Amino acid sequence: MSTYKEIAGTDIEVLSSDPANPVEGQVWYNSTDNVVKSFFIDPGSWATGGSLNSARQQLAGCGTQTAALAFGGLLDTGGTPEYFAGTESYNGTSWTEVNDLNTARTFSAGAGTQTAALAFGGFLDTGGTPEVFAGTESWNGTSWTEVNDLNTGRYQLGGAGTQTAALAFGGNVPPLTTETESWNGTSWTELNDLNTGRYEFGTAGSDNTAALAFGGDGISIVGLTESWNGTSWTEVNDLNTAKAASAGSGTQISALSYGGQNSVGTNLTATESWNGTSWTEVNDLSIARFRLAGAGADNTNALAFGGTPPTTAATEEWSAGPQTITFTDS
Repeated sequence: MSTYKEIAGTDIEVLSSDPANPVEGQVWYNSTDNVVKSFFIDPGSWATGGSLNSARQQLAGCGTQTAALAFGGLLDTGGTPEYFAGTESYNGTSWTEVNDLNTARTFSAGAGTQTAALAFGGFLDTGGTPEVFAGTESWNGTSWTEVNDLNTGRYQLGGAGTQTAALAFGGNVPPLTTETESWNGTSWTELNDLNTGRYEFGTAGSDNTAALAFGGDGISIVGLTESWNGTSWTEVNDLNTAKAASAGSGTQISALSYGGQNSVGTNLTATESWNGTSWTEVNDLSIARFRLAGAGADNTNALAFGGTPPTTAATEEWSAGPQTITFTDS
């Protein structure tokens, strides 16, 4: 049997503590812990998380993998679908019901964190003809407060950023729109348009100066990606798979796209990772679905929740990136 030295060309290094900057494939013996360890880059995978209390689709979300917020959406009550105002908070293990939106809505957008969020736009059930909505609500960690409306009411729009520096873009008025609006914590201001009008697309972004729009529907379902620099949108490299009604999370330079539906109506598990330049196909969701929501800080951690068909409460957690493992004799 070959030894480690014969395979790797060197002995296993003996260290009193784990190295500060290990390289991929490095193996060492930690003499303090009395264990052998190794460092590698995990390409990423999805694991089952705690289910939403209320199964829904067409919802919005924001936050991170361990501190997320889900709000609004459409419930499947077994009869007439119900527009929903419910809000739930995720702690990395389970969802807890918290105070509702003031206005029940579907197809809205969200931005911010679990304790400081923004909900804007959407579609209302007025008891007759559904109504396009311009309303904005601000979340303080306890309750929602109505604040200034979007300049252009719309649904199936994109959202990114924070509670005080958000971006709203694209969507359906109808017709579909390219309009972009920036939120400064008080009001919305119209800025330069998307290059291509579309709706039900994935989004990512850290604030109102750095965002990403990818995929979506319009004249056709596309893989088109556009990047926002605070002034204008620029077309960058497309998704590998054109899709609509997917979820997205992360930042302009480190994003994840997951789920959705392709041009022939197939529900997707496809996940793609963005490194600031191009998209790479990575491991799929466990459950194929579209009209889901997402949360996450970057392309190494994310949360996928809700969606259809059927309308689901399922949550999945994405993890990737540097990992240190400990070898055992079992």
